[in-house]
Amino acid sequence: MSVAQLANRLAQLSPTEHGFAWFDPEITAGHGVGPLHGMVIPAKDLNDVAGMPTAFGNANRRATATQTDPFIQRLISRGAIIAGKTQTSELGMTAYCEPIGMDAPDNPILPGHTPGGSSGGAAVAVARSLVDAAHASDGGGSIRVPAAACGLVGFKPAHDSRGANPSTQGFITRDVATQARLHALQPRTRRLRIGVLAEPIHANSLVDASFLTTLNSTAHLLEQAGHEIISVGVPYGSWAFGAYTECFMAKSAAITDPGSPIVAWLAEHGRALSPHQRKSCVRAFDSVASTVHEAWDIDVLLTPTLAFTPPKIGHFSSLSPEEDFLEQTRWTPWATLFNMTGGAAISIPIDGVSIHLGAIRADNEDILGLAAFLEEAVA
Repeated sequence: MSVAQLANRLAQLSPTEHGFAWFDPEITAGHGVGPLHGMVIPAKDLNDVAGMPTAFGNANRRATATQTDPFIQRLISRGAIIAGKTQTSELGMTAYCEPIGMDAPDNPILPGHTPGGSSGGAAVAVARSLVDAAHASDGGGSIRVPAAACGLVGFKPAHDSRGANPSTQGFITRDVATQARLHALQPRTRRLRIGVLAEPIHANSLVDASFLTTLNSTAHLLEQAGHEIISVGVPYGSWAFGAYTECFMAKSAAITDPGSPIVAWLAEHGRALSPHQRKSCVRAFDSVASTVHEAWDIDVLLTPTLAFTPPKIGHFSSLSPEEDFLEQTRWTPWATLFNMTGGAAISIPIDGVSIHLGAIRADNEDILGLAAFLEEAVA
């Protein structure tokens, strides 16, 4: 779809329907030649694009950027056209998408329900076929959760998580091939040892029975394809997600003028952490990868992406901040593991349910290869 065609489509949709925070066809960035030549990709509204406003999920924070974020600039250099910005939660801090002072995007496949977050606008734009791909970022599942909520493909590439760095950049797409193109990767097919885990890791969630049925059928497909399938248990105790939570709070401590109760709560708790607590949580965060390697002799972990169907818009934010945080974790109790280990991870839709593949001793190409196989097997 060209920029002009996109502009025409957006004019026919409301902000809740299209997921864009800002769009101006006259100020799209990038018209160069390269492997992504002519591909229209909106940026998530946490990343600056020169000449475009960035609101960080809060209309009161909106300011026009004078420089372009390096990740976005690399897309432009490869020929992509950055057509506006998509909605996110305030500062990308939640697994749902209800920006402050702006319309919350609606889930195209489940109207009235959250499209997930924090890259909710990106998922909505792709799910409505406005674009083939949308930029997203993932610090706790923020690519994979909205992809799962909207029946799409969300890939978090491997990243260096040392120093309690949970975040990396990526995309939401409708298929695996587009992910491979965007990341300039070649999916690999080889025999892998795949661990299957139905039990939630980070919360006491009641997992939807249909999700577990699809998990089992997916494991069977992979076994038939020649992979070794084994059952695994939870690899660690509550200390690991506790470390993630404290590190997340510590990174929130500098936030000023929060617009949402949960961001205020996270920032307040972050400021209350002592220097010793900050150092301790970083050490624990960084030890998760080795703990997982010791617990699991597998290449890839297979789980559901979500524990239950996306709740209605307003469900999470109607709760107290602490319960809001806990409920988000109950909804997505697996994804954050790979923000701590840094392993590649992908969410793909299978029979109306989203399945999650995460690398333990595998790499980006292995994860994309498995996902491509499953995508074709269930087509």
